[in-house]
Amino acid sequence: MFVIGKKPSLASSRQEPLFTAIYIGAVLISLAVIYISHLPHSLWNSLVDFFMTLTLSPVPSTGIALPAPSNPAVHTNLFLAGFQFAVAVSVIEIIVLFLRILFHSSIARKAETIENIVFWLGAAYLITVYLVNITIVAEWFVFWAGLLLVFGLALVARAFILIASRR
Repeated sequence: MFVIGKKPSLASSRQEPLFTAIYIGAVLISLAVIYISHLPHSLWNSLVDFFMTLTLSPVPSTGIALPAPSNPAVHTNLFLAGFQFAVAVSVIEIIVLFLRILFHSSIARKAETIENIVFWLGAAYLITVYLVNITIVAEWFVFWAGLLLVFGLALVARAFILIASRR
């Protein structure tokens, strides 16, 4: 129970396992809710169909061929589920960040959580922009390039927080 004016405390030896349990449990619940919300379409069958339609496609303006879906527009339901998952994980990460602040976790753990928030929100944005309304295979490759960019931004955000905390 929280008392006004008193800082919440939790032994650090129990703190991280608790945050991990909350995180994993919330992700599993999110997966179940997303799966159920897409019924009667089976996301599992959609995922299998997606991998069955992967073919080597040339990356525009390069001599490289990489796996891409032969007809990306067919997989809109799967991409929408991916968007929902990215948003769900973002919300979970924000809640975990709030808990980390409330229970005074280390700055390294807070920075890691912020990195995850940046990545998952960026991934959700890219999925809606490039995959949910995908019409050509070239957008598939733009999505992956954008995801690499978001990953880099997430790492930079983490680094800035760690640098700022060392002053």
